[in-house]
Amino acid sequence: MSSDSQTHPPKPEPLSRSSDYAAYPKIDPIDTVPVSLDSDHPPPLQEQTRYPPSTAGPAPISGSAATTMPSESNPYVSPAPASGPGSSVKNTMDTMKDVLGKWGKKAVEATKKGQDLAENMWQHLKTGPSLADAAVGRIAQGTKILAEGGYEKVFRQTFETLPEEKLLKAYACYLSTSAGPVMGLLYLSSAKMAFCSDNPLSYKVGEQTQWSYYKVILPIHQLKAVNPSASKINPVEKFIQVISIDNHEFWFMGFVNYDSAVKCLQGALLRHP
Repeated sequence: MSSDSQTHPPKPEPLSRSSDYAAYPKIDPIDTVPVSLDSDHPPPLQEQTRYPPSTAGPAPISGSAATTMPSESNPYVSPAPASGPGSSVKNTMDTMKDVLGKWGKKAVEATKKGQDLAENMWQHLKTGPSLADAAVGRIAQGTKILAEGGYEKVFRQTFETLPEEKLLKAYACYLSTSAGPVMGLLYLSSAKMAFCSDNPLSYKVGEQTQWSYYKVILPIHQLKAVNPSASKINPVEKFIQVISIDNHEFWFMGFVNYDSAVKCLQGALLRHP
């Protein structure tokens, strides 16, 4: 798939962030360790670990969530025009902290699966510029999915699909880019892996500001490796490195359902060796 021509925006100015923001380091394979999933998940393919990452490495994470279009060029990135950022309902930080704090305490008494889910959700929200903004964004996205008839319909409205193509799973997560982590949904269908940002990102065309959703479309037959890993310093920071057959890398993070995402992506790789 060829990429659309686009004007690359200047590097965005750093944005202010709350004290709750989790500052992600540059994602580098030497800073991560493989993740061991539960026994009911298929083990990582042995050949995956032998694929070296590109020499350039993944894009660094900036000091805030992305609001501008990343400048890197990638044949699997396909921006989609948008009218501009939508307005979001604002909740107070104190209320959100209270809710999440109670959830975290209850998770301590829950099963291991419940604990993992609570940790993943907490990490997902901390990846954004603030807990409140990330939580409101997640709620807004869920409301949109319900209003438009479910993930399957949203997927088909967002991406070009084949008549026989079926959506298998959708995951809330972030994509690492040079402009910062981009919040969105990662879709896995019978034909492709696709990502679309929840909100449009800005870029300049001359003196005008344009807006575009950030999309990644990777056909399953062009998928080479799926490598789950975690930060050596903070193991709750979990990543999934996806590598295409022409060695383009994508680093996803902040999954709410991390183990399920790893299982589904590796399953797609097994079905299309």
